[in-house]
Amino acid sequence: MKTVLVSAVALIDVDGRVLLGQRPEGKSMAGLWEFPGGKVETGETPEAALVRELNEELGIDTWESCLAPLTFASHSYEKFHLLMPLFACRKWNGTPQSRENQALKWVKANELSNYPMPAADIPLIPILRDWL
Repeated sequence: MKTVLVSAVALIDVDGRVLLGQRPEGKSMAGLWEFPGGKVETGETPEAALVRELNEELGIDTWESCLAPLTFASHSYEKFHLLMPLFACRKWNGTPQSRENQALKWVKANELSNYPMPAADIPLIPILRDWL
């Protein structure tokens, strides 16, 4: 089974809310909510992938030094195994805006479990909630 490395981030605003994006129609797992991020490309670190993805997906700029490793997910789906480090970030330039047709929502940590998420993301919720 192929292992896919995806990097994700919990963007945390000044009110302690976390940004979620909803997977758009036409993508796998459409309608589910997830932390921003994306696949790590060949030769790229997970941190560099996040800096790139946040700019591409949300139009914001951050720096590797602002990404704090928090936890990770390791989950087998039917066709691949996902390995996903989750970082926390409280500092960026710009206002997150959807650039890939996904809905965005700022959510309080204790309300994250109210949003349907991919199976790999669900175990991250209590860790993030306890950390915040």
